[in-house]
Amino acid sequence: MVRVKTDYMFKICSRSWTIIFCSILADQYTKIIAVEHLSYHQPVAVLPFLNFFLTYNEGAAFSFLSDAGGWQRWFLIIISVTICLAIVNFLGKLDTKHTVQRMGLIILLSGAIGNLIDRIRNGYVIDFIQIYYESWYWPTFNIADSLITIGVVILAADILIFEKRRVNDS
Repeated sequence: MVRVKTDYMFKICSRSWTIIFCSILADQYTKIIAVEHLSYHQPVAVLPFLNFFLTYNEGAAFSFLSDAGGWQRWFLIIISVTICLAIVNFLGKLDTKHTVQRMGLIILLSGAIGNLIDRIRNGYVIDFIQIYYESWYWPTFNIADSLITIGVVILAADILIFEKRRVNDS
């Protein structure tokens, strides 16, 4: 019986790492395409509300700390590595019945690693997706940023919806 549970855990972990790997691959591949085919700060209209717009973010979310003079690269790398290790540790301890929470963490981790790779390799994160309405522009982002956002939304939904069910079932 213990062997079956161990095999089941291995399959879940294998699927998790497959999702993480494929998500990171998609993020990195789209960034390579953006760098190769877009000109820096030259918008390419895709839809009436969407441009491809290559830019480099040396800071954190919404360009926070981007003008800090260079020290922020190493600070953000340390923070990112710490968060990634904490998520991996938490995933390893998480009960398999928490599938929604697990998926949120896997998606969040994928995005965090994608941007961490950029920060280590380039010193900045490559952003290229720009959403706008008339003269209002949302900060430019990438696939990894989208994964982080989706992961956080899934985790919030897990807390707001599924946690009540888990407490009531206890």
